[in-house]
Amino acid sequence: METLEEIEIIEPQTKHLFAKVNSCGLVGVTAYQVEIEVDISGGLPNFILVGLPDAAINESRERVRAAIKSSGLEFPSKKIVVNLAPADTKKAGPTYDLPMAIGILAGNEIINSKNLDDLYIVGELGLSGKIRQVNGVLSFVILAKSKGAKGILVPKENIHEALLIEDMNIYPVSDLPEAIYTINNINTIQPHSQKAPQRIDTTHNHLDFSDVKGQTLAKRAFEIAACGQHHILMLGPPGSGKSMLAQRLTSILPPLTYDEKIEVTQIYSACGKLSKERCLVSNRPFRSPHHNTSIAGLIGGGSIPQPGEISLAHNGILFLDELTEFQKNVLDSLRQALESKEITISRSRKSITFPCNLTLITACNPCPCGYYGDSIKKCSCNEKSIKKYLSKISGPILDRIDLQIEVKRLTEKELTNKQENESSKTIKERVIQAIEIQEKRYKDIKIKSNGNLTPKEIKSFCKLENNAELILREAIKTFALTGRSYDRVLKVSRTIADLERSDMIKDEHILEALQFRFNTIFKA
Repeated sequence: METLEEIEIIEPQTKHLFAKVNSCGLVGVTAYQVEIEVDISGGLPNFILVGLPDAAINESRERVRAAIKSSGLEFPSKKIVVNLAPADTKKAGPTYDLPMAIGILAGNEIINSKNLDDLYIVGELGLSGKIRQVNGVLSFVILAKSKGAKGILVPKENIHEALLIEDMNIYPVSDLPEAIYTINNINTIQPHSQKAPQRIDTTHNHLDFSDVKGQTLAKRAFEIAACGQHHILMLGPPGSGKSMLAQRLTSILPPLTYDEKIEVTQIYSACGKLSKERCLVSNRPFRSPHHNTSIAGLIGGGSIPQPGEISLAHNGILFLDELTEFQKNVLDSLRQALESKEITISRSRKSITFPCNLTLITACNPCPCGYYGDSIKKCSCNEKSIKKYLSKISGPILDRIDLQIEVKRLTEKELTNKQENESSKTIKERVIQAIEIQEKRYKDIKIKSNGNLTPKEIKSFCKLENNAELILREAIKTFALTGRSYDRVLKVSRTIADLERSDMIKDEHILEALQFRFNTIFKA
């Protein structure tokens, strides 16, 4: 038997070439690191992708091959294995085209592998070698910065979005040859590291509450909702101004803070809803989905979960018009999200959580024909059809809506009144003052508004005068308040007290809160 020393060592005819490229993946709106490992070895020419790639990534083999050839470079006629690590996480989308091409060229010693250390690369490749924009670049830059990267290569079309993050070296590239040149000369090329001018959202809200005639009670409810982030249900006949009121709520809300802008922009970036003209969402979102929206469209979902309308309305308004026309199961899917301010979508491999801290505004007619209780037009519906119509809104959903108001038809006098109505600017000043009171009160805890108070925090911050406590005790018996209804009456009362700059909740504050909750045909 031959000893180990006597065995002839046969040198391989072709050496293995290896390269590693840092890239990013997206789970919901949060980025995670993906290491793209490329091994080039002898054998029959083959291009193998491993690491749970989806169909779009599997197709990237042909895009990468064509892009390299179109750039005047030779594609290796060898066995190429590309691994997307971590291997147990499903990868999706064309984000990995450019880093895979860079890894193959680095393995083939066309690119200096040392320059890839601590450099992140994302981008989709066209067959010509052109680099196309990808979704989620803002999240990718945030991840690269948190990992201490020396820079990130992004498609040129994503440059304005990437520059929103300060103190990060951004290298925009438009095609594969430019990407190769940038990496090989990374130490001499000047990156785009300055803070970009914040391109504002061009969809400004020019609507004003001064346009709304009459509806004093409804305007008061919207002012309270803006101060404390309370949900509203409007009930009234067609043409009474429900949609008009809802569309003007953003005009009295305070501007988004910089951190809130980044949060919202991350969501829109992950959904591919940003453009050069709208690279930073600077206005509060206003989303108004149609009543035929599915559960996945409203709360998010899909095989690879995407944000739904409630997440696109994060830090803004979700307006559900014609509420009773929505499918009952679609409305009920909102229940958990309205309480927790986030929505978790579970799949077999993992759960993804999207933020949805929003103000819900809903509107509906009081009956199928729309004229139940109207002062002029007679209702043609019977009692059974009215009950069936309103039963589409479940008790648990109603229980989560703080302000329930009737929006009645305007009288002839109100319609023809030429008097100037209170402007959004004036209302907004009162709203901001009330919000500043809340921010000062809650500076040591995470919440920002009265609408987000927990039962424990309600005990600490909702102090009642003796008369107010007696009125509330009577209301518990009269209206059969549930625990949640009781808490919500206190939250609204706290907001009304803040508008009046009162430390204590007085009896008039409780009475007004009860009026807004129980003045409709819905029962508590």
